[in-house]
Amino acid sequence: MKKPLIILTGPTAVGKTKLSISLAKAVNGEIISADSMQVYRHMDIGSAKIRPEEMEGIPHYLIDVLEPEEEFHVVRFQEMAKEAMNRIYAKGKIPILTGGTGFYIQAIVKDIDFSENTEAGPYRKELEQQALEKGAHWLHEALRAVDPESAQAIHENNVKRVIRALEYYRLTGEKISIHNEREAQKDSPYNFAYFVLNDNRECLYARIEQRIDEMLKDGLVKEVEALRRRGCTRDLVSMQGLGYKEILAYLEGDCSLEEAVYILKRDTRHFAKRQITWFKREKDVIWLNKPDFEYKEERILESMLTLCKERGIQS
Repeated sequence: MKKPLIILTGPTAVGKTKLSISLAKAVNGEIISADSMQVYRHMDIGSAKIRPEEMEGIPHYLIDVLEPEEEFHVVRFQEMAKEAMNRIYAKGKIPILTGGTGFYIQAIVKDIDFSENTEAGPYRKELEQQALEKGAHWLHEALRAVDPESAQAIHENNVKRVIRALEYYRLTGEKISIHNEREAQKDSPYNFAYFVLNDNRECLYARIEQRIDEMLKDGLVKEVEALRRRGCTRDLVSMQGLGYKEILAYLEGDCSLEEAVYILKRDTRHFAKRQITWFKREKDVIWLNKPDFEYKEERILESMLTLCKERGIQS
């Protein structure tokens, strides 16, 4: 018997957090964050981290567990998430994977094997040196020359993923895009329901604007200032997150606050668009378009519970 798993994802600012609490209460579940930023301590405002009082007694995993100086990537996420899932299953409860990082979710749902590409070798150090000397764009072009599909999928600023893709090609002679495609075709070891909460573009973009305005009011600049005083620089994975790199650029005098906020809002809209594109590519997803439910959360929840019941997903 495959173990049960529920995924609740969707673009940033769509309203996943509140719905995930209602869902967890209804199915006797506990929540694992599939978010690349909420894992970090001291990074609460810019990551839109759920507050303890908002959890309503539902245990959450992979939130506030790493320091900003620590590295977090898909392999580490997969290890930590699986450990959390085992703890949840041991209680006789259902894990609910919630967050917007599609690649992290895919890593769990398909149990993707990253083992061939996790050992740091001399070639990785060589690539890291080239990235420093020649820049991210040069490195990305080197990837495009051997694996255009991966270059298309990985943003040039995501230097670590570009390096991993080049390293994988050097070690195996195979494009990592082919490896990832093969892994993505695998049967899932879980009996899962994969929900994607979505909204029409105008409403989503309005929510993004509103959320960023609230973050600024809540003290985003002070939060980034404190991280900067701590010694956190743009070289850290944590400081490359939306909301952090833009405000850091302002604090370092690269732009005005007004420009930083403009870039943050624009790039967050682009990010939401990329998230939706990713989920459209995934098989077996169940789209929950908020306008179809007249924006009534109880109706969305009812639909989710019916589908979970039909699939035999219960604790």
